[in-house]
This record gives sequence, C-alpha cells and structure tokens, in this order.
Amino acid sequence: MKTFKILKTVLIISLISLSLSACTQDKIIPFSELPTTIQTYVKNHFPNNEIVQVEVDYEGLTKEYDIILSDNIKLEFNSKNNIKSIEAKSKLPNSVIPEKIMEYVETNYPNNFIVEWDLDTKHQSVELNNGIELEFTLKGAFLRIDD
Repeated sequence: MKTFKILKTVLIISLISLSLSACTQDKIIPFSELPTTIQTYVKNHFPNNEIVQVEVDYEGLTKEYDIILSDNIKLEFNSKNNIKSIEAKSKLPNSVIPEKIMEYVETNYPNNFIVEWDLDTKHQSVELNNGIELEFTLKGAFLRIDD
C-alpha cells in the first residue's frame, strides 16, 4: 500500500512537471509590446541599431525577454525587466558596462574591448574581443580571469 502511494505521488509530480514544461513557450512580439523600461533601455543604449526580433520566453509563471538587434547584438532581460546579458560580435557601448568594470578593462586591456556582459545573482562577467573572460563582484571589483 505504501509503495502504491509513493508511486502515485511520483506519477502526479511527473505529470505536473511535464505539463508545466509543455506550457513553456516562446512568442515573437512587436517591440511596442515590451515593457516601457526595456524599450527605454534599448532606445538609450542602442539608438542606431534596428530591432530584428523580440521574443518573450514563458518559464512557468515568469517571463523573460530576448531581443536581437542589427549588427547581431543580443539582449536578455529577466522577469523583473532588468538587463541580464548582452552579447555582440563588435564592441559594446560603454554606457551598458558598469563604470568600475569599464575602468578595469581600459586600464588592464587597453588594446581590447568588451563584446559580452553577463549578470547573475553572485557576480558579473565580461568577455573581451580576444576571448578572455573576466569575472567581477556585483559591485564591479575584479575577482579573476575565468578559464
């Protein structure tokens, strides 16, 4: 009887997980349907880039936004509409990089530039055009070169 209850519970949890993952979907939307804070961010920092695609990612009850701009620039915003990742093939605008990180890169890598910036809950990181990845604290203090 106990085995049956456990098996039933596992089956129910599996079905719920499967149905939630089936609900996970991506949807292409017009730029005008983005939250105003995201629209403002894009217009302020990438005024010369055209919007190629805007996608909303539904993850369970939350949604995140992926934006592709001309010049192959990719932006990711979290469920709170904050930027969490920027990726490009060319130099990112200085305005999107935290000041302390920008100063560190300009001082220590004067012949290179930042092509990617990521933010997570514990740190931020950048990738330079030479492939070197640097890790920083949330406040912008250098931590290490990430291999």
